[in-house]
Amino acid sequence: MSSAPSPPGRGGWVQVVAPGAKRRSRNPIRSPGVGSRRKSQRDAAEGGALSSGVLEVGLDAVSERVKISRLRRRDPDAFEALVKEHQDKVYDFCVRMLNDREEAHDLVQEIFVSVHQHLDKFRMDARLSTWIFRITKNHCINRLKYLKRHGRGRSEEYGEVSEAALHDAVGSPQKPDEALSAARERALVHAAIAQLDEDQRMLVVLRDIEGLSYEEIVEITELAEGTVKSRLHRAREKLADIIAGMDG
Repeated sequence: MSSAPSPPGRGGWVQVVAPGAKRRSRNPIRSPGVGSRRKSQRDAAEGGALSSGVLEVGLDAVSERVKISRLRRRDPDAFEALVKEHQDKVYDFCVRMLNDREEAHDLVQEIFVSVHQHLDKFRMDARLSTWIFRITKNHCINRLKYLKRHGRGRSEEYGEVSEAALHDAVGSPQKPDEALSAARERALVHAAIAQLDEDQRMLVVLRDIEGLSYEEIVEITELAEGTVKSRLHRAREKLADIIAGMDG
């Protein structure tokens, strides 16, 4: 069996080339309104009404709109930046949902191709990162269905502490025994998460691993917030039971 691919953060293995993309300009696209940022900051320092928090939110919104505009124009640099920004989280989510690094590796490639193909359908009614997670979720569900139809169960990725986890533990600033214990605990939790059903696993990963807000999870799963909370509560209870059984 071939070794598992390195995660994207270790060199960036996602090789997605925007089909038919052409460079329209050598000059970077500048965010509108950024030139007035200094004036806004001076006004705030002099007692202006805008708080720094409101200013940051406004600038983030402008930056996202500019990013989406560049992506829709099929700017290859913008798409490359998008991949680099999101590939780690997309890969981690796929690994935890599929419990198979090689399948996750292949699926990430497909996900970013899909993102590129459907950029024109992004309605800007949610954050771009949330929309990418929704696409990722759909691809994971479809891949799990495919694997089940073909009698291919999930591999045991987290049943034992992986070689990579042990390597990270040795290089940790913690004492080796403490780092090893932490690595084993992480492996135990991930093995338990892998035993949840798909819907429960997805909610636990989105909320407790990725740290997304309930609002973002509602956008991704297209479930009511009350449904998300109740299902997540049951998933956590089941997860606690699984971990207790594994410890015993």
